[in-house]
Amino acid sequence: MQAKKRLNRLALMAPTVGQCAVGAALAWLVAKNVLGHPSPFFAPIAVILSIGVGLGQRLRRMVEMVVGVSVGVGVGDLLVSWIGSGAWQIALVVALAMAVGVLLDSGSLIVLQAGSSAILVATLLPPSGVGGLNRMLDALTGGVVGIIALALLPASPFTLVAKQASGMFEALARALRQISEAIEKSDPGLAAKALDGARSTQANVEQFKQALATSWEIATISPLHRHGRSRLDGYETAAVPLDHAVRNVRVLARRAVAALEGQDPPPAWMPDALRELADATLLLRQELAHGQEPKRAHDAILAVAGRQGTERWGFSASVMVAQFRSIVVDLLQASGGDREQAVAALPPLDTPGDQDIP
Repeated sequence: MQAKKRLNRLALMAPTVGQCAVGAALAWLVAKNVLGHPSPFFAPIAVILSIGVGLGQRLRRMVEMVVGVSVGVGVGDLLVSWIGSGAWQIALVVALAMAVGVLLDSGSLIVLQAGSSAILVATLLPPSGVGGLNRMLDALTGGVVGIIALALLPASPFTLVAKQASGMFEALARALRQISEAIEKSDPGLAAKALDGARSTQANVEQFKQALATSWEIATISPLHRHGRSRLDGYETAAVPLDHAVRNVRVLARRAVAALEGQDPPPAWMPDALRELADATLLLRQELAHGQEPKRAHDAILAVAGRQGTERWGFSASVMVAQFRSIVVDLLQASGGDREQAVAALPPLDTPGDQDIP
């Protein structure tokens, strides 16, 4: 299982690795042959830092990296030319370079890059002539080449976000089905297993959000994918409601454990409704993955919303009904509806305290 996850992650990051490799080589060639710098190692390093192997905020990383290198090299060149090299000089140069980085921006990359660049200047690359300016130009060259590599060698932004969304939808549907089975079998052990699975779903949500941010970034930068930005709108609409749905499923699983352990049986209609909601969740995944307006998923979720009975329940079961209704509202919003319409689609509750339940 671990090997499969690692292979999937490698497949996901393969385009980024390729961008880093090609961009590093191009940045070296440009800095060496066009700018005439004999050892422009800052240029390929800048490509790696600006593109990175993580998802999201690449433009910000590029700017932070270029500014950080410029600050580190500038402070290092200026001070080392006055005070020379040594242990206390390194301490002073690093402290001042990082302090300037903190004053310029709160991002960690700019501060770390300023400090590390200052160390390089104070130890391995003592200033000489226009060396400091050349290193700044190398960093800028690498940053620009990194952005060009993102634009001309891009991963498909829609494919990227669809892959990450698929894992999140699958995790959500699986949790709903597990809770349904636990209720049907009156088995608190199965409910506890569902809760353990639901607790791990937040990682899927965070990966999806990062992929969505990166996809928008690629679609904005790359002329090859600007025409496809509208296909990301469905995922953008679904992002926050799906996050809420995942959180509500965790609460639902926790209350299912309490209800089944405390002999407070959930409503008889809930197992089938949860399975239908899981099916509707996967239908939403399918329609978004095909760039379609999720009308069928929306209708399927609406159908589930009307399955509730009006009988009275115990405390834990009442909380489960409230969470179920909240998940329905979340998924209706994820499929394109607004909150007012989603809440209005729920049948009224005839239970004590129902005024506070959506």
